[in-house]
Amino acid sequence: MNKQLEKKLEQLPKTPGVYFHKDSNGETIYIGKAANLRNRVRQYFQKSRGRDLKTDILVSEIADLDWTEVETEADALFLEAELVRRYRPRFNILLRDDKSSQYVRIDYKSDYPTVRLVRRPLDDGAEYFGPYVNGFAIKKALRYLRRAFPYAISRPNGAKRVSLHYHLGLDPGLEEGKTNLADYRSNLRKLMQYLRGQRVTLTREIERDMKKAAKSRDYEKAAGLRNQLFSLQELNKQILFSDRELQDSNRDQALVELADLLGLQSPPRRIEGFDISHMQGTDNAASMVVFIAGMPDKASYRKFKMRLSGNDDFAHIAEVTRRRLREENRKKWGVAELMLIDGGKGQLSAALEARDQSGMSVPMVGLAKREEEVVVHTTKSLPGIDVEILRKEAVQKNAYITESGDFISVLLNRDSPAVKLLQRIRDESHRFAVSYHTSLKRSRQTSSLLDEIPGVGPLTKKKLIRAFGSTRGVVAAESDDLKQVLGNKRGQEVYKYLASNR
Repeated sequence: MNKQLEKKLEQLPKTPGVYFHKDSNGETIYIGKAANLRNRVRQYFQKSRGRDLKTDILVSEIADLDWTEVETEADALFLEAELVRRYRPRFNILLRDDKSSQYVRIDYKSDYPTVRLVRRPLDDGAEYFGPYVNGFAIKKALRYLRRAFPYAISRPNGAKRVSLHYHLGLDPGLEEGKTNLADYRSNLRKLMQYLRGQRVTLTREIERDMKKAAKSRDYEKAAGLRNQLFSLQELNKQILFSDRELQDSNRDQALVELADLLGLQSPPRRIEGFDISHMQGTDNAASMVVFIAGMPDKASYRKFKMRLSGNDDFAHIAEVTRRRLREENRKKWGVAELMLIDGGKGQLSAALEARDQSGMSVPMVGLAKREEEVVVHTTKSLPGIDVEILRKEAVQKNAYITESGDFISVLLNRDSPAVKLLQRIRDESHRFAVSYHTSLKRSRQTSSLLDEIPGVGPLTKKKLIRAFGSTRGVVAAESDDLKQVLGNKRGQEVYKYLASNR
């Protein structure tokens, strides 16, 4: 054990937090959480403590460590899950057992919403949070959260009375009307806010609603909201995921490395990622995901239905960039400190041109999929870019550089924290774009020509289907037949529209 590591072990606090074990090259090789950082981390170096072979190998490679303090075990749990997803340290994979990670599933849109832990997320319309490696820890966190936001874990199986969980304050009692569906869903929205890390906003909303209820003399509702606040205080305040309460960007290895490489004055706090999804030029969709201090801020995600048709990624990237940088959107959403485009030189060129047309100078780079190369334009990507500094930083990081015209492609080591962060943002933007594209495709597949007729609503559509048997029958109908069903004026209008679209 070197002197630097010994010194840091003495400085460890006794608070909950997340710790990072690093090797001699500064690479994060393991991320863990602890209720007491001092006790947990020092256990790794106790010679009398029995360890398995894999842990022995891990300890032999630890040359440095770092940590981030939080206020509760729940906070440490959520932070650890996100950082392991981002960095994928090799010992987190080696030391994990054979069981798959767990997700929190909330079927919010159901007529009887439930909250459960599942092994595999499905495309079933439910909300999923995770994955969480430590199943015991997430179960424990949910038990505390259930006191603040009572929820059902399963549908009642013919029960005529509310369950024991309702009398314990853990279940909404939906089956016997103790809580109506609208109020229950409102409660679940608060739970999802907490799981997304929006504790500050959530607390303010509960306090505002509590004061409003008290002012209108709805004391029972005000007392329920007060109890929610007390339950949240038992978990203490979450200080990691909300707007002001993130871990310090200057201590995030990935953000610091990214700032050094690109010559930014400080680590980029807000990074936005963009991607396009379509199927042979149909149902074109674009996504914008937002990472604040290296953590996803899902409340700030945005999706765009492309107005340009066809299979042209360059044109679509230009369109979404222009729409993102409109003045009204800049005022509503703020401005990124770095924009990441999924693609190489072509996609980046299109985005840069659209950015310049908007009169903005937001730093913008691309990430090419094949080799995970960071693509930078030598004059436009970054304001006041110094290409020599970029080359120098790339060489120091043992990166491979290729230059083509006005572009420099930097191929960093795959284990580089900066590359892992950019991959995480790119993958998240891809997932979000594909999700919206799938939604658009389903809507189109379940729609028909009748949905596009001006003035024809659901009732008129049902009347036509009932009269002619199917959409094809309506399209083939003669003018007199349509007039008989809809009346002379409406029937003639529908006939003209259908005739023009046959």
